[in-house]
Order: sequence, then C-alpha cells, then structure tokens
Amino acid sequence: MSKKGSKTVSNSIEETRLYHTRYLRAINSPVRRKILRALKEGAATAEELQSSTGLDNETLKWHLSVLEHGFCVEKNMEKGKPVYKLTQEGEVVDYMD
Repeated sequence: MSKKGSKTVSNSIEETRLYHTRYLRAINSPVRRKILRALKEGAATAEELQSSTGLDNETLKWHLSVLEHGFCVEKNMEKGKPVYKLTQEGEVVDYMD
C-alpha cells in the first residue's frame, strides 16, 4: 500500500504504529469483515447494510464506528442519511479468510 493513498501511514513511527493498531482491530472481526464484504458491492446506508448482514441496528452502528475509526470505511451524508463506503484500507477484505 503506498503512503500516498493510505491513511494508516504517518511521518512518525509512533503515529503509524497507532494507526496500524486501530486498523488491525477493525479488520480482526468476522462480523466486521462481513460488513466490508457487503460494502464491496458499493456504498450503502445503515438500513441497506442491516438488510444484507442481518445485524441489528445497535450492533451494526458499533461495528461501523470501529471500521470508521480503523480507516476501513468512510461515512458521508447523502440526502440527510449516512452512507458508508470502503476505503483503500477496507479493500483488504479480498485477501482475508
């Protein structure tokens, strides 16, 4: 992964280590990898992700916040609703499991 497109690389080793810890925590869950796979199909709202993953709203919100904090998904507002999409880091799901 190049530094140019990566959010997990910094100018200091300490900050890079922190970013990698957050990232590894995010991808180290089968539930979160399921969400990442659902987002491989394209950007989705929480309701769409609930439908495709079968997770309840509170569980999904928590896992999405971990994924966002770990640089795997981005949240943008569209028509007043949060829409989630994969980042470059989130595409690692292709190489897991």
